Amino acid sequence: MLDGITLGRYIPTGSVVHNLDPRAKIIAVMLLIISILAARQPITYMVITTFIILVIIAAKIPLTAVLRSLRLLWIVLLCGFIFQAFFTPGQALTTLGPLTITREGLLGAGEMLWRLANLITVASLLTYTTTPIKLTAGMEYLLSPLRRFKVPVHELTMMMTIALRFVPTLLEEAQIVMKAQQSRGASFTRGNLWRRAMSLVPLLVPLFAGAFRRAEELATAMEARCYRGGVNRTRMSELVVGRADQVAVTACGVLLIATVVLRFIQV
Repeated sequence: MLDGITLGRYIPTGSVVHNLDPRAKIIAVMLLIISILAARQPITYMVITTFIILVIIAAKIPLTAVLRSLRLLWIVLLCGFIFQAFFTPGQALTTLGPLTITREGLLGAGEMLWRLANLITVASLLTYTTTPIKLTAGMEYLLSPLRRFKVPVHELTMMMTIALRFVPTLLEEAQIVMKAQQSRGASFTRGNLWRRAMSLVPLLVPLFAGAFRRAEELATAMEARCYRGGVNRTRMSELVVGRADQVAVTACGVLLIATVVLRFIQV
């Protein structure tokens, strides 16, 4: 059930996207997210989708890995699509019992599905092409102005990165527990949707126990290496912004400006 899910994993391919500065990638992702949320016209949808596909190709990330990142959220996407299609007032297209599918509902459902799928894809691309260490360094640098307000920036970025890194680890742990329970006669694929969901409840106790065990082992390992947070810490590799980073951020900035302009223009 959880086979092949790649959400939160780093996929090394040695592409030009992988070699970009993590700060540039974080800024570019934020600009893309704003562009996705600001898009309103079909031509904008096509341009943004094409741009994201080109980034995936440049990053040499398999399309199957991108599609697998959506597997965990297909129920959310499907439920959102259904609610939008059936409960949005407008011009009726067809009726299924007491429910009516409207033209505006279908358009809104398609738009919502496009936004969520692209948001998940863009966020996944950041983890696919950036190691946890570089991601932590980039986030810490961008949030460094908050230190003036006594915000523990290093600790916060470290916690976010560790939490993100634990996503694939917990998925692998859940897969191991599921296979162990299946070998003892448990079934996770029989019955209706409710029964399948309830069959996952026995996974929670061993999964949480494993998560706490891993967290304790990680804390012990960090203490054994005399980890003391961000005070007077240095880095083996300094972050350097190159021409490729400037081009990437500029391209995403131009895309955002075009999206905002097109939002107020009838195309």
